[in-house]
Amino acid sequence: MQLTIVEYPDKRLKEKSVKIEKFDKELHDLLDAMYPIMINSNGIGLAAIQVAYAKEVLILNIPSEDGEQTKETLLEIINPIITSKNGVTTYQEGCLSVPGFYEDIDRHETITINYQDRDGNTKTLTTDGLLSIAIQHEMDHLNGVLFIDKLSYSRRKKFEKEYKRAQKEKKRP
Repeated sequence: MQLTIVEYPDKRLKEKSVKIEKFDKELHDLLDAMYPIMINSNGIGLAAIQVAYAKEVLILNIPSEDGEQTKETLLEIINPIITSKNGVTTYQEGCLSVPGFYEDIDRHETITINYQDRDGNTKTLTTDGLLSIAIQHEMDHLNGVLFIDKLSYSRRKKFEKEYKRAQKEKKRP
């Protein structure tokens, strides 16, 4: 399965993802194909919609203190639902679908989610810090929301201008 990252302003990023009903080889192939593209793009999270699959599937791999991302620490999260959230924190976020741009975004400090693993087993996870932020960021993708959608009107306008300029510069020989 050959995947590529869908980049803003592609309209597919606005699609709402559908719940996974079958935990089969097709799902496993998607999960297995998403991991290398996330790692090779220097990402810590990737939602299926970012590789053009509108499914409630996301993966996360927060680097260890020495910067390593190992398959043993990979989280595969399917059909996630936030069941509790507490506090507010601000973190500078980026996104593989909006390359080269970073913005301070407010998120819940601590969250608890219920989700399923690749085999359909139900799991619960309570987390804070970067993992909490990354889960919320990726879950936004499942609802067609990008981190830039959370910017104030004036900051969003500034982003649009900067992004257009960056795209023009990319196309120059």
